[in-house]
Amino acid sequence: MKTAIIAITEGGKKLAENINAQLPDSFVDKRDQTVFAKIVDCWEQGVDAVICIMATGIVVRALATLCFDKTKDPCVLVLDERGQFVISLLSGHLGGGNKFAKEIATILGAQPVITTASDVTGHTALDLFAAKNSLVVEDSKKLTEKSAKLINSGKLKIYSEHDFESLPADFTLVHKLEFADVIISDRIFSENKSLILRPCALTVGIGCNRGTRSDDFIAAVSELFADNSLHLKSISSFASIDLKQDEQGMLDFAAAKKLKIQFYTKDQLNSVEDVSSSAVVFKATGAKGVAEPAAILAAETPLGSGTLIVRKRKWKDVTAAVATKQIRLVA
Repeated sequence: MKTAIIAITEGGKKLAENINAQLPDSFVDKRDQTVFAKIVDCWEQGVDAVICIMATGIVVRALATLCFDKTKDPCVLVLDERGQFVISLLSGHLGGGNKFAKEIATILGAQPVITTASDVTGHTALDLFAAKNSLVVEDSKKLTEKSAKLINSGKLKIYSEHDFESLPADFTLVHKLEFADVIISDRIFSENKSLILRPCALTVGIGCNRGTRSDDFIAAVSELFADNSLHLKSISSFASIDLKQDEQGMLDFAAAKKLKIQFYTKDQLNSVEDVSSSAVVFKATGAKGVAEPAAILAAETPLGSGTLIVRKRKWKDVTAAVATKQIRLVA
């Protein structure tokens, strides 16, 4: 964790050097600038954590215009110059501030100050649960709402289309959507008040004619997912035959979605059974099919092979199919 340490007083600067000596990948910001300027610069440089040895009020004022997104903001710790208290001030969960505060407190023999409700009450932190299981939060407002309900009631009802390896003690599984506080699913639901977490378990196999534009892939995959009530945020990767590694439209499409694309040889694709075959595709590529076997291969995990859930569909220049991975959720 790349960490900037900022101090004001002489005592604070000595403490900063002490922490720096014991903390890998950290540095003491000794530039002749104001505290505000240093913190702003740390933010812009993308550090993972900022340790401020000074009054909390100074830090709060400096952060007032910087806090933007708790999924992206670095964590901020505030210490007194004697190193008696380590306050996790910002990004305690996703930014790792709470855990980091405890680590620094252990180094100094100090008292960590953690104020997030889930940590204080011992309940599951929904944002950390989602991050640990690579679940995409669809609505951050509902995340806050359901987190509050968990703190107040002590339990949340969970509907999941994927199995749990270990279930948090304060989660109760339900088998009907209408009873769920939280839904873990790749599907689209209308008029639902639950918090929906997307597992990113879907892989999309794609084939195309030479010179196909990125926009054609976007239109085809969007239509395929809409027609099958699947959410685009659930896509984990794309896949195709290795003959398409230089297909610029396909590469641009994957890059626009910020997802990787895996390529397989004809022999790898032909090893997949129970998929649709095409004489035209075989003549052109040597593979009996591309979209379906590519999707299945991309969905393989240590738990097992992928399962085809949407068979190939062909547009003028694009062919696409969808498979799902086997995953196990953990507490």
